[in-house]
Amino acid sequence: MTYQNPVISGFHPDPSICRVGEDYYLVTSSFEYFPGVPLFHSRDLLNWRQIGNVLTRKSQLDFQKWSPSGGIFAPTLRHHEGTFYMVTTNVSGGGNFYVQTNDIAGDWSDPIWLEQGGIDPSLFFDDDGKVYLTSSWGKGWPSPPEILLEHEYWGIQQSEIDLQTGKCLTEPKVIWHGTGGRYPEGPHLYKMHGKYYLMIAEGGTERGHMITLARSDSPWGPWESCPHNPILTNRSLQSPHQALGHGDLVEAHDGSWWMVCLGIRPQGNPETAHLGRETHLVPVKWNAQGWPVVGDQGVLRQHSPLPEFPLHSWPAAEQEDFRGPDLHPKWVTLGHAPGGMYSLAERPGSLRLQGNAKCLDDGQGVAFLGTAQTQYTCDVSVHLDFVPLSEGEEAGITVWMNPQHHYDLLITLKNGARVACLRKRIDDLIVNTAGVALQEGPVTLKIQALPEKYTFLVMQPGTAEHVVGSGVPRYLSPEVAGGFTGVMLGLCATGNGKGQMPPAYFSKFRSQG
Repeated sequence: MTYQNPVISGFHPDPSICRVGEDYYLVTSSFEYFPGVPLFHSRDLLNWRQIGNVLTRKSQLDFQKWSPSGGIFAPTLRHHEGTFYMVTTNVSGGGNFYVQTNDIAGDWSDPIWLEQGGIDPSLFFDDDGKVYLTSSWGKGWPSPPEILLEHEYWGIQQSEIDLQTGKCLTEPKVIWHGTGGRYPEGPHLYKMHGKYYLMIAEGGTERGHMITLARSDSPWGPWESCPHNPILTNRSLQSPHQALGHGDLVEAHDGSWWMVCLGIRPQGNPETAHLGRETHLVPVKWNAQGWPVVGDQGVLRQHSPLPEFPLHSWPAAEQEDFRGPDLHPKWVTLGHAPGGMYSLAERPGSLRLQGNAKCLDDGQGVAFLGTAQTQYTCDVSVHLDFVPLSEGEEAGITVWMNPQHHYDLLITLKNGARVACLRKRIDDLIVNTAGVALQEGPVTLKIQALPEKYTFLVMQPGTAEHVVGSGVPRYLSPEVAGGFTGVMLGLCATGNGKGQMPPAYFSKFRSQG
């Protein structure tokens, strides 16, 4: 029996994992979105459900300078003596910090800011009580001036830290430059089989991505490079899974070993991956020399053998009825939401979204709630009750990558009549369709997604579906649009410069693939 990757599909990069008993917990990067750092739970490493977000308060995540693909980079999740620690970087303000909790389902602490700079921080708790912080550092990434490094190229730096204060107890030191690939980053330090193992990513997070590893008798080195580095890469292979890297190791409760890592599934010609980087799972064995053998001799094949412990699935939830007191944790905003932007209480079973003067081209501050598109082929629909009173007032659903790249199916007013129109923003090119006339009453907005095409449709009771227009996914991909994220499916409303406008009521959001 085998399984197929990814195990968490859609925009969920830079996974980090830890185990407590027979429970597994995993976090991924969230970048410019809030709440930050989605938190997942599994009992079998294959079936994951999101149970919350780590950073849920402005005191934990302050976007001092919001930007697409800014915010939260590469979290690491660890569990030590009953406490969970999540350490990460806010590149939009503050640098490296960690938060902690004793209750994985509860709230996390406010940040403890770390003196050591760089990105991709990771905590390691040694047997002697010492705590080490490793991070990636290179020219252009901040480090406090009193601990500037002599190297002006990328490397893995480390210090012993005071966990209570975040201060360095030893001067940060570059301990490894990797095997020669560009951008050595994503470090994790482990102690296994009586030795210290340092695992990193190299090559950049595109097609040349790879995972390399070294070991030592000391956490400071010198490091012996694994003789079969890179221990995992699919570069230059004809494989549906590419750009594999940024991994983390976990020992399962049955003694088997596994790696989670990011990867993409390119589509079309030329190949792009508009869903972004997804979470993959790879089996790991240890050879007689004490080195890990990842996947099929360092390659991830399309099918991998199942874990040898029982599977544990979670109930599927394809429709969002907006009936609970809180939104599902998968829903996020662009930075911090404006006050009063949405409500679930005003009309039970509907999400009330209040637009403002900001529009999607502005980014932060727009009335937007989004969730990752998780399948290349899927049908998405939502019911919308919205009556614009003047031209420029709009509400609808968007296929969103960033403020310069998005496709928006909107209800608006044109020449005094309510219409559904498609607006496509691709860099400095903006295309508007003529629009489909609407009757009074609610409207169902639909998106039919295929790997090579989005089709946008509208329907009202007693009428046939009308195709409003279509768009090419490639222009929303990181390869074209830039950045580190992936396509989001967003509910949106805007007054396009007007601060006051009627609210939009969304219900029965459905995504089925």
